[in-house]
Order: sequence, then structure tokens, then C-alpha cells
Amino acid sequence: MSTPAIQHCNDFVIKFANVNGSGSASANELFARAIIRMGVPVAPRNIFPSNIQGLPTWYEVRVSEAGWLGARGGCDMMVAMNPQTWDRDVAAIEPGGYLFYDSTKPLPPSKFREDITVLGIPLTAMCNEEYEDARQRQLFKNIMYVGALIALLDMEFAAAEQLIVDRYRGKDQLIKANVNALRLGYDYAKQHLPCPIGLRVKRADAVGERIMIDGNSACGLGAVYGGATVAGWYPITPSTSVIEAFSSYCRKFRTDPDNGRARYAIVQAEDELASIGMVIGAGWNGARAFTATSGPGISLMQEFFGLAYFAEIPAVIVDVQRGSPSTGMPTRTQQSDLLSCAYASHGDTRHVLLFPQDAHECFSLTAQAFDLAERLQTPVFVLSDLDIGMNEQLCAPFEWDDSRRYDRGKLMTYAELEAGKDFGRYLDVDGDGIPYRTIPGTHPTKGAYFTRGTTRNPYAKYSEVGTDYVYNMERLRRKFNTAKDLVPAPILTKAAQPTHVGVIYYGSTAHAMAEAGAKLAADGIHVDTLRVRGFPFSDEVMQFIAERDAVFVVEQNESAQLRSLLINEGEIDPKKLVRVLHYDGSPITARFIAGKIADALTDRKISPIGQPQRKVAS
Repeated sequence: MSTPAIQHCNDFVIKFANVNGSGSASANELFARAIIRMGVPVAPRNIFPSNIQGLPTWYEVRVSEAGWLGARGGCDMMVAMNPQTWDRDVAAIEPGGYLFYDSTKPLPPSKFREDITVLGIPLTAMCNEEYEDARQRQLFKNIMYVGALIALLDMEFAAAEQLIVDRYRGKDQLIKANVNALRLGYDYAKQHLPCPIGLRVKRADAVGERIMIDGNSACGLGAVYGGATVAGWYPITPSTSVIEAFSSYCRKFRTDPDNGRARYAIVQAEDELASIGMVIGAGWNGARAFTATSGPGISLMQEFFGLAYFAEIPAVIVDVQRGSPSTGMPTRTQQSDLLSCAYASHGDTRHVLLFPQDAHECFSLTAQAFDLAERLQTPVFVLSDLDIGMNEQLCAPFEWDDSRRYDRGKLMTYAELEAGKDFGRYLDVDGDGIPYRTIPGTHPTKGAYFTRGTTRNPYAKYSEVGTDYVYNMERLRRKFNTAKDLVPAPILTKAAQPTHVGVIYYGSTAHAMAEAGAKLAADGIHVDTLRVRGFPFSDEVMQFIAERDAVFVVEQNESAQLRSLLINEGEIDPKKLVRVLHYDGSPITARFIAGKIADALTDRKISPIGQPQRKVAS
């Protein structure tokens, strides 16, 4: 080697290059979970094609005892199992890194690099000798390379072995066969390869009580705890598993134990427009209802969003964002639906948005969304993305206060109607823009109103009088302002030293941003950060911008949508907000964020501490 081999313990990135449909996913997951069993945090990410079996797929595992869970960028070891992507995969290895491959078929020297360590094991030959069935040969080859990696990385064999036992409990033959394949790979590496290499996993106690779950499952469970009983949906990547999880949890928690009847309704509609129509109908009728979709579904639902906003009907929409526009990159991640959700539908519409950073907040904010939707009588969007939604991640255990009661908002009761209390469906009696509503069946003769998407007066009577329209639109604006104090507050993190430079970010950029802040601080660049968790923006967000001379806005889209929203809603000078944009479909990395901020500060001659040398240039 022309470059010293990387020497890292509990701090590296390993990437698996496989073929979709080869059965590698479960083996790669076994590897990641075995490291967790050793008390070392990992951040796995599955990178898969939108087409069917046979195309390339990758699985990245970041090992970080320090607890960094964002994508780092680069890889220290490549497990190259796909000849089609060989050149690309070898090129991705960090100088001094490691290449692990199936050496059954000899490769010319031109296929390797001089600055990496090459580790070959004849996996195909070993499987052909051990197994007769073609499918077994493929599946157990995956388990074999996991066994070899356990030896190379000095991991505990027992950790992976116990995972196999747990996975196939009660199926002794499967346990025996998988443990045997694991042992074959382990023993070969021990006998023929330099074990351990410079990358090592050492038992630690850094995982704690954290759980491993994907964001879509967390959203599904959050919907159950949030009181949802109705879901209308149409399948679309990457949101489909939200409803699948909701259905699974409903079968467990919303089935009558006495008679086995379902106390929920999940309807797969003929398209996205029909699904949101079902949700709005259920919300009007008093049920807590939601749908899950992605960007193309948001586009198709626009007309009904306008109806729910103007007729003031509660609804929750979980948007798991993906690469766009149009079909875009269905299995890649972005934050590209921000503007389309904030102003969904035609006319002067503004919608409430929530931005979870991880699976824990997918659970808590989805549950909270149903309270907000009923309190505000409006659609509420939970903006997740593929990186959060479809990748398992370590997060804090979910919490729920059993004494918590759902916030149904302003509901006119039977007793109030019977007593003759004035009811105007769109009448603002408290000055917060939120009127009272009734649920069908509240009273046999009183409290009824006509629900329409046309203009009306405060008592829901059809009207084309301009003053009635202005009254209604001004009341909706007051209601939107009321929402500022109801959405989750932003999270401020102050730098170790006083600084006039800030960073605003949201959603899945959070883990990478936390690490980037630490990297910048280590280089003497100090920035205050603010994680936005909801829209409309609270006063704290605008104050954060006003108090700093330069504010970087980190997001994963091409058109700087969060920056545009801040400028539009806060009337901010565009020169003050500096773009940090990442939109190639891969998760944003700490390296990318730190590099962009450091370069921009240098180019613009901005001091990150004390008084700036000059104001930000355009």
C-alpha cells in the first residue's frame, strides 16, 4: 500500500454493494444489529433502486461510539458483492481503506487500487462446495461474508449468533444452518486473512436505552396514540409502510377484545385524490383521520386541501418526501415538498407543517398533529422524508402520558345548544380566529350548518358579499397566527463562544448538522444553530435571524424552499440568508455542511466570532 491503512476503533463507515433481490438485506441488518448488541451505536442506511430485482443496491453502516447518527460521507470499507458497480464502489473507498470481495473469480490488478487493503475470500466456491440448492448458495453466501467481517473487525461471534437464535426462535433447522454459514465465513477469515484489520469493534456502553425503529413505523404508531381511527390512502413510495404499520398496530390495539371486531377503518382508495376526500369526510364527521403520501400524491390532493382549509375540517397528512419533481427519484431522499405543502391548493391558503428530525419525533409529532388539526380545524402536514421514514435508526424510547386527553378544540355541546347559545360556524367569538364547530348528531334540531367550499357569512350562509369574504380571510389569518404558539417551538443551540453567525435547519438534516457544528467548532468556527420544528414560524425564529449578521439555511432541495418561506413570511432581507443546499438524493453529510459554511465564511470575509468584518454581500 502507498497509504497507511486506516486504524479506527468504533468509528468508521462500512458499505455493502449488493444486487437487489439477492437476500442480502437481512444479512446486512444482522451485521448492524450485532454491533448494537456490543453496545456501539450504528446508523444504517439502505440505498435501493426504484425498479425490480437485479439492479444495484447499497447498505451503509456508520459505526460511531461518539453517537453521530447522520451520514458522514465516504466509506472506510467496501464489501463489494456486485460486479456491475465494481469500479464505482472501489473508487468510493477512502485512501487507506479496505476492500472486501468474493475472490472466487480472479481479477486483473487494474481492478484494484494501490492505496487500499484488499481482502479476498472465495465465497462462491465455498458455497458451491457446501450447498447444492442454488437459492441456499446465494442466501448463505451473505451470511458467510458477515461471519468473515466479524473476524476481520474483531467482533464478538456470540452477538451475531444470538441474533440468529432470536430471529428464528422455534425453527431449529434454520438456526443451525445460519449459524453454520456464519461460522464458515468466520473460520476462513481467521485462517487466511489478517485478523483483525485496522477497523475494529470493541464492546462499549454507548447505546443505552435507545430503540431501533424506522420513521414510518413510528408515524403509524403515533397515529394510533394520537387517536386516529380512519386512514384513507393510496400506495406510493416511500410512504406505503406508514399505513402498513398503522394497520398492524390497529390490529393489536384497536380490535375489540370481546368480539374481535375492528374499531378502525383503513380504506385503500382508487387514487390519492379519493383518499384525501375520505379523510376529510371522516374528519368532518368527528373521526380523527389521516393519509400518508409523497410528493406526487401531494400534487394530486391540492383541490381537496383547499376545501379542508376553507371549510375548516381537521385532517392529518404524513408526507414522506422523496426526490422530485414528477416521478423524480422515488427511492432517494429530499426535502422538496415544503412550499407545495405550506401553500397547498390555489388562492390564499396557508397550512400548518411539522418537521420531525427522527423516528422519536415521527411518533410524538404525528400524535400531536391530530390535536393541532382539531384545535385549529385545519389540515396539518407532518413532513418526514425517505431517510427518516425507511431507515431504521437509534432513538430515545417513545413516551406517552396515560393521563393525556385529546384536544378536540372548540366543540359546541348539546347542553350549550339546548340552552340557546349563539352558534355561528365561522364566527370568531374569542379573537383567535378559531370558530366553534359541531359534530353531526350533537343535537337533533340545533347546530346544523351547510359545509361548502364557497364564500359564506359567519353563520355558514352562502354569500358573495365582499365584506363577508374579507371577514373570513382575515379570521383565517388570525387563526394562522394563533398556530404560531401551538406548533412545536424551535430548538436553539448556542455556540461555545459569542458569534454573529447562525444556522437554521430542520428535519432529517439534524443529525448531520449536530456533527457539523462540532467539526466547525473544532476548527475555531463557532455558530449558533436553530432547528425549526413547525410552521407558521414562531417569533423566536425571526428574532434569531434579526440578531445575527449572517444566517445559513441548510436544506435538501435545489430551490432553497425553507429560505424562501422565511423570506416570504418574515419579510427577511434575502442577502442575510445564505443557502446551503444538498439535493443529489443521498442524505446530507456533516462534511458537506461544514465545508460549505467554512468556505462561505471565507469567501464573504465574515468572522464567525465577535464582530463581523463586514456585512454579508449579495
